[in-house]
Amino acid sequence: MEKKKIQVVAAVIRQDGKYLCTQRKRSRLPYITEHWEFPGGKVKEGECHYKALIREIREEMDWDVFVGKEIATVEYEYPDFCVSLTAYLCKGGDEEFKLLEHLDAKWLTREEMESLNWTAADRLIVEKL
Repeated sequence: MEKKKIQVVAAVIRQDGKYLCTQRKRSRLPYITEHWEFPGGKVKEGECHYKALIREIREEMDWDVFVGKEIATVEYEYPDFCVSLTAYLCKGGDEEFKLLEHLDAKWLTREEMESLNWTAADRLIVEKL
């Protein structure tokens, strides 16, 4: 059976030399539950990446972001689905964000990010920073 393919966008938000890292909530999938990721989400049918990313950050964090240049697109095959993850360098808005869909968030340097338990696809993005 062919695995479901999912198109995902992620915001690599940089501020004062640190990056925003967010921790996923618990889920039925052990290989992503409580793992760390860059915030973002699924692209809807017919939606452009920029609009999807702005929408997802508003939904998950009640925050406005400014989407900049593309960093990379990575493909990863999980046990239950395949993901195509495109990450964009972003700047956060002036107000504070809220964690509506995540357990935790940390601002970390590139070196500090190594200590987190990342989802496999997001780890590939970390390696490209």
